[in-house]
Amino acid sequence: MERATQVIGQSGPFMDALERASRAAALDRPVLVIGERGTGKELVAERLHRLSPRWDQPLVTMNCAALPETLIEAELFGHEAGAFTGATKARAGRFEEADGGTLFLDELGTLSMGAQERLLRAVEYGEINRIGSSRAVRVDVRIVAATNEHLPDRVEQGTFRADLLDRLSFEVVTLPPLRARPGDIMVLADHFGRRMAAELGRDQWPGFGLHATELLTTHRWPGNVRELRNCVERAVYRWDQPGPVDVIELDPFASPYRPRGQAPAARDAAPSPGNPAGEPVAVPSTRLEDSPFDGAVDFKTRVNNYERSLLTRALSENRYNQRHTAEALGLSYDQLRHALRRHDLLGEKG
Repeated sequence: MERATQVIGQSGPFMDALERASRAAALDRPVLVIGERGTGKELVAERLHRLSPRWDQPLVTMNCAALPETLIEAELFGHEAGAFTGATKARAGRFEEADGGTLFLDELGTLSMGAQERLLRAVEYGEINRIGSSRAVRVDVRIVAATNEHLPDRVEQGTFRADLLDRLSFEVVTLPPLRARPGDIMVLADHFGRRMAAELGRDQWPGFGLHATELLTTHRWPGNVRELRNCVERAVYRWDQPGPVDVIELDPFASPYRPRGQAPAARDAAPSPGNPAGEPVAVPSTRLEDSPFDGAVDFKTRVNNYERSLLTRALSENRYNQRHTAEALGLSYDQLRHALRRHDLLGEKG
C-alpha cells in the first residue's frame, strides 16, 4: 500500500510518539493509536505493519464509522449465504482477509456493544464465526486500532467494554496535534508545497513569503496535518506570480455570497428520530433577544436557556448526529454528551 503522504516531522513530541510506535512494531501485540482527526493515525498504523515481522502479509483497513451498525459485524467476520436478506453467497470478512497480517480498525469507538463482544472473542482466542455459521474459523491477525476518543471515559459511561480496552491497549501511541509541534509546521508545509509544485509541472519551488509563513505558523490547525496539506496545496495551485507563495486562504468557504441562516434540517427536510416524516424542524433562535430568554430574569437562568437553545439548534442542523454536533460546537463527544444529559436532551439523537 503506497501512501502519497509520508510520516514527516522533527519535533520532540512527534518523534517520541513515532519511536514508541516503532518499538512496538516488532512485538506481536495489539496497539491502540490515539489522536485528533488529521494527525496521521492511519500512517502510523501502516508504519507499525511495515516494521513488523508481518510486513510481507496483508494490511487490511476497516473504517468502523463508515458502515451502518447492521453491517459492521458481517464486514468484520464475514457471512454465509442466506445469513440475512441480501446475502446471496458466502463472503469472507476482514479478519479472514487479514489472516497472517495486520487488521487496522479505524474509528474503533463507533463499534456497537455487540460488535465489541465478538471482537473481544476474536482477539482473545484467535477465532471467529461468520454470521450464520456455527463453525469457528482460526485466524492469525494482529490488531491495530485507532480512535480520536478517550476510551477510558467511554468505559465509565458504559458504552465501551473494559475487557476489550484492556486487551487492545498493550501499547498506546498518542499522536500530538499539530499545534503541539509548531516546529514541524513549516517542514510539512515545504514538503506539501514542493510536491504540489512538481505535480503542476513547475520547474522550481520558490518557498513561502513572510506573510504566508506568519499565517501558517500562527494558525491553530484544528484539522491538523490534513488541513495544513489542503491549505498549502490550494495556495500553491492558485499562485501564478513569480517569487515565493505569499497568499494563504485558511477558510476555503470564506465568501460574501455564501448562504446564511438556513438550517440543513429545515432545508433538506431529512427524516430523523422523532421526525420520521421528514417535517421541517422548528429551530430555536440563539439571538439574545429571542424566545429562549422570555420570562428569564436572572443571569444563571438566561445562560442555561441560551445553552439549551444552542444545543438544540446544533443537533437539528447536524441531523441529530451527536459526533457531528460535537465537532460543529468545538466539543469532544464526551463533553457534548455531558451537556445533553444536563439539559435532558439525550433523547435528541440519531
